[in-house]
Amino acid sequence: QVQLVESGGGSVQAGGSLRLSCAASGYTYSSNCMVWFRQAPGKEREGVAAIATGGGIRYYGSTFYADSVKGRFTVSQDNAKNTVYLQMNSLKPEDTAMYYCAAGDDCYSGTWSLSTEYDYWGQGTPVTVSS
Repeated sequence: QVQLVESGGGSVQAGGSLRLSCAASGYTYSSNCMVWFRQAPGKEREGVAAIATGGGIRYYGSTFYADSVKGRFTVSQDNAKNTVYLQMNSLKPEDTAMYYCAAGDDCYSGTWSLSTEYDYWGQGTPVTVSS
């Protein structure tokens, strides 16, 4: 099984930056997609960004982003550390949420942002952006 632990959340002013980390352990061989979700109180959980961590050369390293964060957020991976990152720049108050990472078999262009596609979840790390 896969265990995921997020870190790096905090409180920043609008326009600031944070880098979130998600460390994976356990049986990760079948997990070819890692995704960042976020959820604010009273709102639906939404996909923020995803990266293909396996699945062959065609897919490896492919990234996906929500329209609301394109150009501001960057998802990346470090295989040696079994870790994925979410670099968040130009943060806005509407980015305030609990951020979760999740793992699944593969990333698909049409469904990567659906929470039901993922088998393993971390506990979340909070991000607060002040105006």
